[in-house]
Amino acid sequence: MNEVGFFSESRNWVGIAFFLFFILFGRKLWSALAGLLDARGAAVRKELDEAAALRREAEALLTDARQKREAALADAKALIEGARVEAERLAAAATAEAEASARRREKMALDRIAAAEKAAVDEVRMTAADIAAAAARDVIAEGLSAEADGRLIDNAISSLPAALRAA
Repeated sequence: MNEVGFFSESRNWVGIAFFLFFILFGRKLWSALAGLLDARGAAVRKELDEAAALRREAEALLTDARQKREAALADAKALIEGARVEAERLAAAATAEAEASARRREKMALDRIAAAEKAAVDEVRMTAADIAAAAARDVIAEGLSAEADGRLIDNAISSLPAALRAA
């Protein structure tokens, strides 16, 4: 049996070279890897900080947008309420105007009716006066003498000042 020594195995030489490589270059390699990892960590931290800042900004914008929306809703409600009040006022004014117009027309109609009644009464009175005057003329012409006519005229003339004072 052929005993092979520790140094005659190639695997052992690879292991020794591996350890010597890491012993000689491990510190530099480790510091380079640590630097890369630190840089990557700093970049991730920076991105997280930027993301947090963007999130805060987005939340502020969202809060601002909600406030503006609430203000716009309040303004819209106020406008709607104002329009409703104005519409009610206009409807009441239109109703009052219509009622006033109806009262004016009713008064005008009543005035016309009263004027027509007065004209009819005046016409009836004039007709009655004309008929009475004609009848009186006929009665006087048939029944009074010249002497009676003179007395009637004298009586009418003498009672004229008293009648004018009474009127």
